[in-house]
Amino acid sequence: MDKLRRALSGDDQPDEESGIMPQLLDSTTLSWETRIKGFIICFVVGILLSLLGSFLLFLHGGMALFAVFYTLGNIISIASTCFLMGPVNQIKKMFAPTRVIATIIVIVMFGLTLFAAIGLKKATLALVFVIIQSLAMTWYSLSYIPYARDAVKKTVSACIA
Repeated sequence: MDKLRRALSGDDQPDEESGIMPQLLDSTTLSWETRIKGFIICFVVGILLSLLGSFLLFLHGGMALFAVFYTLGNIISIASTCFLMGPVNQIKKMFAPTRVIATIIVIVMFGLTLFAAIGLKKATLALVFVIIQSLAMTWYSLSYIPYARDAVKKTVSACIA
């Protein structure tokens, strides 16, 4: 139909905006309101899964269930930010030089926590990985706040010294 319209109007040059990629991008672009709703829903689901894991630990005593729900909650919470900045931009920011180490540690701890809880069924090891995961997630999150890491470093060094 576009070819016919261009031929009738005398425009023989294909329009850049009528290609498949611009059409695909336009059809997958979310409005800002939808992005905020998606972020909030995913973030809340992530927190609820983490809390559910904590309740299961205390009520049921299942360390494996705690580790699985806690880790899935963290993964969904991180994924929620894809709604705000888009998945490609999120991955670029995650692997920026300032936070690449924290990102790798977080991802490795996700895998090790799930492996220790499900594969090895070692509750103590899963708990160690959950603690490291929490510390890595905190350090990763602080990288998005300007000068927050420096403030934490100075505070910790003042407390130790």
